[in-house]
Amino acid sequence: MNISSPSTSNGINIWHTWALTVTYEAGEYTEQKFKAEKTGGDPVIPSPNLDTDLVMACDRLADVLIKAYKNPSGRYSKLITAKDMGHNEQREAKLLARCPPGHEGKKLVDKPATILDASSAIITWYLPDALTDTTQKEIREATDFLTPSLEKSVKADGNWQTHQKWFKQDSENVGSTPGCINISPAWFQQGHENLSDPEVSASLKGPSSENILKGIARPAAIASAALRVMHPEQYFAGLQTFSNLGHKAVSKELPQMPETLEYWASVFNTLSIISNQETPNHRDHLSVAECFDILTTVGNYSNEGL
Repeated sequence: MNISSPSTSNGINIWHTWALTVTYEAGEYTEQKFKAEKTGGDPVIPSPNLDTDLVMACDRLADVLIKAYKNPSGRYSKLITAKDMGHNEQREAKLLARCPPGHEGKKLVDKPATILDASSAIITWYLPDALTDTTQKEIREATDFLTPSLEKSVKADGNWQTHQKWFKQDSENVGSTPGCINISPAWFQQGHENLSDPEVSASLKGPSSENILKGIARPAAIASAALRVMHPEQYFAGLQTFSNLGHKAVSKELPQMPETLEYWASVFNTLSIISNQETPNHRDHLSVAECFDILTTVGNYSNEGL
């Protein structure tokens, strides 16, 4: 792998052969288009390195992002702490009493919107219809390559993320194989005292690894492009992390990692695939408050809530 001169506006080096180079250009195009639509600037010309489907996907994303930006829908209460996971009914009742819905009562948000914190900083972007049909199809097809790993993940005695009671089974004609797995080009193994270096996750060590990564390349680029607009600092930190990781993978000869990094197209280091799962109500409180996670839903479902 030949490394280029600084590949990004922040001087971050990315290998020419990496899928992340296309992700970066998609992110720059989306960010420039978002700014142009926000300020009434000149039309933005996409890079010739972006194929037509990806340009159309970025156009859709930028349009939904600007609609969300112009539609701040509510404020997040300072009363909700990291300990409030949503499981304590008495605590939830007290929070609801102190922070009741507005005069309109509870309402369904079905249009692009943002949620602000007490200081008016955006802490949530809600982007319905941000994915084109082509992108959603690619996600479904890529999920098919993960069928063996998804099947193994569901357990009779698993935690709430993998317990079989939360999944629709094959007999219910649910389409994609039920399961919950994580894939990563650099996974830190837990419970291994002598292992100091990250390694490629198990789901990416099989013969279908390249097909899986190529299949999720465009969806990963689109999610990363969204982060480019929503949280530039986190986005570039992700790019820098992978640049550093690429050097370490080669210099330390980490097994399979250089090859996996070549096809990895996300600025996030881990992707969780949750297929046909009913998730119990909860709040994730272990994430870094200053950073974003991106949750993408694909397919037909009912009675959903977030």
